[in-house]
Amino acid sequence: MPNLRLLFSGGSEALFGDKKEHVVNIDGNVTVKDLIRWVVDNLLEDKSRAPLFEDNGTVRPGILVMVNDVDWEITGGLSTALKENDEISFISTLHGG
Repeated sequence: MPNLRLLFSGGSEALFGDKKEHVVNIDGNVTVKDLIRWVVDNLLEDKSRAPLFEDNGTVRPGILVMVNDVDWEITGGLSTALKENDEISFISTLHGG
């Protein structure tokens, strides 16, 4: 049952009530893939906007994911196991022009 600190920035926080930080407790063994689904199901206020964050079980292209300040591609991507007090950042790099 890890307590996790979730950080949203670069505009991704707009999908989550403009709140940049969420401390959450999720039951069971959790991977980044599980967390993405949990975030959509539990934190996303307007479910019709889910495609702006999630696409086919992962984050949309243009959203960087960091686990304890390390790129998730280095830690194992979607299969990265999360543990107590991990910090997961979702940083949008998509901006209008």
